[in-house]
Amino acid sequence: MVKSNMATHMSRLRGWSRVQRCGIAVCRQYSSGGSYPNISLSTSLPGIPKPVFASVDGHETHETKITTLENGLKVASQNKFGQFCTVGILVNSGSRHEAKYPSGIAHFLEKLAFSSTAQFGSKDEILLTLEKHGGICDCQTSRDTTMYAVSAEVKGLDTVVNLLADAVLQPRLLDEEIEMTRMAVRFELEDLNMRPDPEPLLTEMIHAAAYRGNTVGLSRFCPAVNIDKIDRTLLHKYLQSYYCPERMVLAGVGIEHEQLVQCARKYLLNVKPVWGESTLANIDRSVAQYTGGIVKTVKDMSDVSLGPTPIPELTHIMIGLESCSFLEDDFIPIAVLNMMMGGGGSFSAGGPGKGMFTRLYLNVLNRHHWMYNATCYHHSYEDSGLLCIHASADPRQVREMVEIITREFIQMNGTAGEMELERAKTQLKSMLMMNLESRPVIFEDVGRQVLATGRRKLPNELCDLISNVTASDVKRVTTKMLRSKPAVAALGDLAELPSYEDIQAALTSKDGRLPRIYRLFR
Repeated sequence: MVKSNMATHMSRLRGWSRVQRCGIAVCRQYSSGGSYPNISLSTSLPGIPKPVFASVDGHETHETKITTLENGLKVASQNKFGQFCTVGILVNSGSRHEAKYPSGIAHFLEKLAFSSTAQFGSKDEILLTLEKHGGICDCQTSRDTTMYAVSAEVKGLDTVVNLLADAVLQPRLLDEEIEMTRMAVRFELEDLNMRPDPEPLLTEMIHAAAYRGNTVGLSRFCPAVNIDKIDRTLLHKYLQSYYCPERMVLAGVGIEHEQLVQCARKYLLNVKPVWGESTLANIDRSVAQYTGGIVKTVKDMSDVSLGPTPIPELTHIMIGLESCSFLEDDFIPIAVLNMMMGGGGSFSAGGPGKGMFTRLYLNVLNRHHWMYNATCYHHSYEDSGLLCIHASADPRQVREMVEIITREFIQMNGTAGEMELERAKTQLKSMLMMNLESRPVIFEDVGRQVLATGRRKLPNELCDLISNVTASDVKRVTTKMLRSKPAVAALGDLAELPSYEDIQAALTSKDGRLPRIYRLFR
């Protein structure tokens, strides 16, 4: 009987299909000859239970929870559904804090991370411990932050926090580990100078030019002359100054906040580091001083990539202007401007969302076929920032390339079109939201924001700020940027490179053109 009723009900459902074309309902008939009932698509079908939708009880469920322990260490967490979690310790320490030390300590600490500790005899032992929980570990240093991170199963949280605390506060720094690190650093410096992609080298050079000899202008990589100077005593002295609880955040994504706080109290509270008590008096609190200037490296780029399809010889130029810190209100309009400029390589694949309608594509790469690259970058720190454009071309066309870039900087000062602005804002929001789909990216976002500001702006807050940016905001921040001295980095054959004074003159002119030069002979 039940089977018969179900079959009848299903046949009626199949019978109630109707087609709407141009807003006109086209009624069909049953095979028996009767017409279908005239039911709107928005009306629930008879016999179907009413759907129940999930709802949020007023408050945002994805709010980042933050707790400060008695020793000053902050614990921040973001719940996220899943079997795995990402947990790590972020330290307010990087290459910008090395003014009183030989440059390269942060680079050494990055390579020494997750080596032998008080509890774990070797790196292999650490990796085997993580393997039991399907875990991996990594350490990354930047100019202002050092980040130790582990991704593992949620069930192994206690083991993970114990391991992190031991790796950060109790490293052995054995002589053989330091010697291995020296070899790794030497190899990385060789690789940096040989790789076809000059981006990391140019980034170092533009920072050195923009902030000559101070804070974020200090080298992120250990100079070859300092490799043998760095030893355990020097590392301990540095760690004693900067690795203190007040300058740390334990961040986690995919775990319960109370559980993370409990682990933090167990392993990071009342723990004496291997280097002894921290001395906050020795911390370098220098504010970044933007200087502008030029850093040039003449280099033969003709053989960087040999083979069946060698890369042609190119000269790389990067020109930058001072922007703002990520703590300022102008940070969002500059991020929109950066997205509006966009750019990329001449062989970038096109398509929706790939930035083919950005200014550096439309005005530069699409009009000047001889340019191989034109890309806009924005580097922002807690006290300053740098917006720069990287361009590459044949060494014989360097002067023309520089003028094209200076003209683009001047044209930034014009009023942005409504469609262009909306496209940049939409692209920035979509990039933000797509990146925050990834658990490790959420972890880094939580950790960095809490370390810098003590709280976290949620993605919906950032999207609202992006939506509120107007063309006048973009013009205002551009006008402010163009008042600063340019920072210039140049790599390759520089015979045709204009002088720094000519580049500066172009950026203060109305049209961005370089001063004319007249030659009797070419």
